Amino acid sequence: MQRNSSYNTKQKDIIINKIKNINKDFTIKDIYNELDGNVGLTTIYRLVDKLVDEGLISKDIKDNITYYHYLEKCDNHNHFYLKCDKCGSMIHIDCDCIIDLSNHILNHHKFKLNQDHIIINGICNNCGGCYEENI
Repeated sequence: MQRNSSYNTKQKDIIINKIKNINKDFTIKDIYNELDGNVGLTTIYRLVDKLVDEGLISKDIKDNITYYHYLEKCDNHNHFYLKCDKCGSMIHIDCDCIIDLSNHILNHHKFKLNQDHIIINGICNNCGGCYEENI
């Protein structure tokens, strides 16, 4: 029994390391293919679901396909993520301006933000989202 538990830990470490190195949205099948089928789909699904529940991975459904993205761990509670709708890249931002937004939403809309999971969608500079005349 002990051996099996150790094996599962090695599989989890392999999956997590692979996920951390992907800088864009991915599917479960992407991870499975990246691992050359050496880890079962059920194991990948189970671990990814657990990481979503723990807030380490975001989950998004587009065109009936579930995509995931690794969220960089941060101890600063004044942070959020910028996610590009074209390439799927995610940028971690530490910025106190999120406090003003959070307070506005709480005071004017009676809704408390979970500041550990704020993702703002848009188009990154690499995909042509920023033009000097728009800044």
